[in-house]
Amino acid sequence: MAERITGHTELIGLIAYPIRHSSSPAMHNEAFAKLGLDYAYLAFEVENKDLEDTIKGFRAMKVRGCNVSMPNKTVVHKYLDKLSPAAELCGAVNTVVNDNGVLTGHITDGIGCMLALKDAGVDVIGKKITIVGAGGAATAIQVQAALDGVAEISIFNVKDKFFENAEKTVNKLREKTNCKVNLYDLADLDQLKEEIASSVLFINATGMGMKPLEGQSYIPDTTFFRPDLVVLDIVYVPRETALLKLAKEAGCRTLNGLGMMLFQGAAAFKLWTGKEMPIEYMKEVLDIHY
Repeated sequence: MAERITGHTELIGLIAYPIRHSSSPAMHNEAFAKLGLDYAYLAFEVENKDLEDTIKGFRAMKVRGCNVSMPNKTVVHKYLDKLSPAAELCGAVNTVVNDNGVLTGHITDGIGCMLALKDAGVDVIGKKITIVGAGGAATAIQVQAALDGVAEISIFNVKDKFFENAEKTVNKLREKTNCKVNLYDLADLDQLKEEIASSVLFINATGMGMKPLEGQSYIPDTTFFRPDLVVLDIVYVPRETALLKLAKEAGCRTLNGLGMMLFQGAAAFKLWTGKEMPIEYMKEVLDIHY
């Protein structure tokens, strides 16, 4: 890294809390080095209360852009100049691009998830999936899945501040896509079991399973799963969450969030640099195997 930094090196950041566990800095910096691009990617622990000042600082320093993760995805749009159509539809931003002082928010999570599933040979088009979550990443996945042709999506979330967001997402998807979309309270475990039983894929699209919730899962036991179900947890630290251990015990095929992280990162990489990320090389670097 030291050999690559010059007086012309452009900075790209990652703002979230917590974020020191992230593999994104290693991934992007490796890709920059592989392609000989003069950029550096750094992680910054930023909470909602410091978000406005951070974005102002990035703008003032002419930072090329940044990634945004929890808990800032659904808040950062307030401090930007423009949103991509997908980010507007999702109500969330995970990638910011600075074009000569104009900050545009994009969302690449949904694209990343769908490409990761395709890359792993998991076909969900024309089929039913069940997903837990209603935050930024979850919404992006739901929107992209519906746009790509998933036939039915059952969404579960706890009755918190994001439930209202889920209701808005459901209404938008019913209006703008041909996908059948259902919304349920996550407290209704009988309904959750029923929806999973008729799905080809179950996704945890929340932070459950990562610190400080490591070792925890919304799924209480193996009876919720069956061997031909695919289970994806968008968490990737740890690589095998409590949910994935439970799914593996039930004989399911399991995927962690590394593939999604790679492909959503590749989409952001192209927005910043105009170049394609070397995907196969990065899969080796990140030790992604299906």
